[in-house]
Amino acid sequence: MNEQNTSDSKQEQLDIRYLKMADIWAKSSYCKRRQVGALIVKDKMIISDGYNGTPKGFENVCEDEHNITKPYVLHAEANAITKVAKSNNSSENATLYVTTSPCMECSKLIIQAGIKRVVFSDKYHDEQGLRLLERAKVETVHIDEAIIKNNNY
Repeated sequence: MNEQNTSDSKQEQLDIRYLKMADIWAKSSYCKRRQVGALIVKDKMIISDGYNGTPKGFENVCEDEHNITKPYVLHAEANAITKVAKSNNSSENATLYVTTSPCMECSKLIIQAGIKRVVFSDKYHDEQGLRLLERAKVETVHIDEAIIKNNNY
């Protein structure tokens, strides 16, 4: 195996590990319809995390009585980005690991936060966010959930 393949393999191992961690973090969400977790990693350090849920101080109920997501629920990516903004860290050139591919609104935040790479496992049905990221030259990497579950990294 040449040096490039070894490097690619190591990166894939890291990507899978961080996605597994994001999946564990997603379980902190009170949302019933979909639990999403996100980690922002820079220089192999987790600098922020987030999961989808209601804003600070709100009830921990994400869906209304008709099982529709409430309009003020924050996505995991938005929570991670706003959390890093309140810290002394910078997300410039970081990687975002998220269990579901970003929507359009979160993709705009990702671009503005300077995140250069997004790794996800579940493809959201609306791919406009991914197309926006690609247009902004943000690298997107899809690692299928089956690969993650069947991997012992």
